[in-house]
Amino acid sequence: MNLIRKIPFCLALVGAVSAFAAETSPTLSISTPMPAPEWAKLERRLLAESVPACLEYARKYYDERGYLQCFVRWGANDGPDDAFENFADWPQLHALGAGDALMPVFLKTWNGMIRQYSEAKTVDVPAGRDGMYFKEFSAQSDWMHHGEGLRTFNMMGLSVPTLSIYQERARRWAGLYMGEDPEAQNYDPKLKLIRSMQNGSKGPMLRKATALDWVGDPFDPSGFVAGHGENTYAQFLQHYEPYGDVAGDHFLNLVATTLPTDAYLLANEPKYKKWLVDYMDAWLARMKANGGVIPSYVDYRDGKIGGPEGKWWGNAYGWGFSPVNPVNGRRENRNRIPRAIIGFNNALLVTGDQKYVDAWRAMADAVNSHARTTADGRKEYPTMHGADGWYGWQGTPWNVGALEVWYWSQRADDRARVRTSEWIEFLDGKNAGFPEASLRRDLATVAKRVEGFRSDTRPPERRLADNMMDFNPTAVHALQQLMWGAIPPGRAGELLNARLRYFDPLRKRAGVPEDVGALVSELTDTRTVVTLVNLSATESRTVVVQGGAYGEHRIDSVEREGRTQKIGARTFTMKLEPGSGTKLALTMKRYVEAPTISFPWDRK
Repeated sequence: MNLIRKIPFCLALVGAVSAFAAETSPTLSISTPMPAPEWAKLERRLLAESVPACLEYARKYYDERGYLQCFVRWGANDGPDDAFENFADWPQLHALGAGDALMPVFLKTWNGMIRQYSEAKTVDVPAGRDGMYFKEFSAQSDWMHHGEGLRTFNMMGLSVPTLSIYQERARRWAGLYMGEDPEAQNYDPKLKLIRSMQNGSKGPMLRKATALDWVGDPFDPSGFVAGHGENTYAQFLQHYEPYGDVAGDHFLNLVATTLPTDAYLLANEPKYKKWLVDYMDAWLARMKANGGVIPSYVDYRDGKIGGPEGKWWGNAYGWGFSPVNPVNGRRENRNRIPRAIIGFNNALLVTGDQKYVDAWRAMADAVNSHARTTADGRKEYPTMHGADGWYGWQGTPWNVGALEVWYWSQRADDRARVRTSEWIEFLDGKNAGFPEASLRRDLATVAKRVEGFRSDTRPPERRLADNMMDFNPTAVHALQQLMWGAIPPGRAGELLNARLRYFDPLRKRAGVPEDVGALVSELTDTRTVVTLVNLSATESRTVVVQGGAYGEHRIDSVEREGRTQKIGARTFTMKLEPGSGTKLALTMKRYVEAPTISFPWDRK
């Protein structure tokens, strides 16, 4: 790939960098000996073993151009979004501190697949006839699938923030939803809405969608392994027959706010923040007008919630969407509201305003206020709403987004809404064995996935784009929780929520330096406790500690070994002598700094 061949990796990875002086960073030094903790040894092992596994996986499923070796199709089942998901979590793995060999391969395949799906064209599906990717972006889809296809792109900036092609695409793709591309009039600036839940670089779909629009051109699925269990093309079509209602804004479109947020993180250009606030505040107003519950259908013609008939629960993937699965004949509730929380997250990140968290919490209360008591005295809570009212009853309160709301607010009442979590129990001072147990689980996952792809004998012409997804040998769930104090991003395309992040100032890259382990063991509104250790017996290591995934948190002070040092910045530097380590208690103010993807030494 030209990008990698012509640019030395050090420049492709971080660009030209200035000396580490652009942003003031107080320096602390630690020489207190610390016996190597088991959790730190497991962290370093997981970072080390993942890289060769990932490289072997890429060699098996991608060619020298970075093209996925599969039967290329359009569609919501096995289309372009799944191809890009095959590299899920690679950017985080590198940003945590895994070896440099990872990123050139990731960049090669990422660019390769953009070319591959730009060259691939549909025959029957109208939106894909000029390329399944048009202007390097998905031609037309919904934001469940857009988000899944962008999950690696949204994490790339953690390691390659100055890469020119990343920055150019971040701005251009944001423009698809901000009225900057005349061929993609997805957004109505007067009504402050995205005009259809089917949108993209070809613009919005303002008609009824057909099953063909969702499924892709006809093909014979015999000999393939379809992820949703279909055996015939007719079953593919049957699956999507109920998905016709797509025109109008939809809570799924809140995932689109990630693109302007990506662009805002580059240089804090005001237009991106303004668009995001305008759009999200319009949604807050709709929620207020709808009894606190976010609607899934807003008419694109006049902005009316629910359209002429007031069906605020309408549209595919909406509050009232319960189609029959043609494979098993069962009716399934497919409300995709968990994805909508991404918009609230992005608005909090760029503004620091807890009103977005408050709105989601209030919606949970509003949904649960419709609980019912059964004849035998059991209380049940709804999860769905249709023409006949609330339905989809369950025995526990509706708590979609409870973990995120607690993480953002750090309120005790929000903590009470979160169901059982080993990680939060550990942060509460319980379950002391969690770090080692979770890291060992992830090591076992890597080994199992390697065994899986090595045993995969399907020829490329019989692979669908999602067939190798479960073989991706990246397991970073525990590393993100333990090292960053983070909620590991899922597959919806969200950005990173992390209390801390680390940089290597000597190698000018993201992640902890070699031999360094980190363990976040306590989180409160104003306090973070982290242990840093250098496992090397002969070499000192220097690490920059940052408040937040994007520097959004300010570190006021650091307490260590009975002494407190004032910081008053979003970063500080730690020098760890050989074999040393210590526990740090950080006093912090959260969401008070303008978030940025820039590395500390590149900030003005």
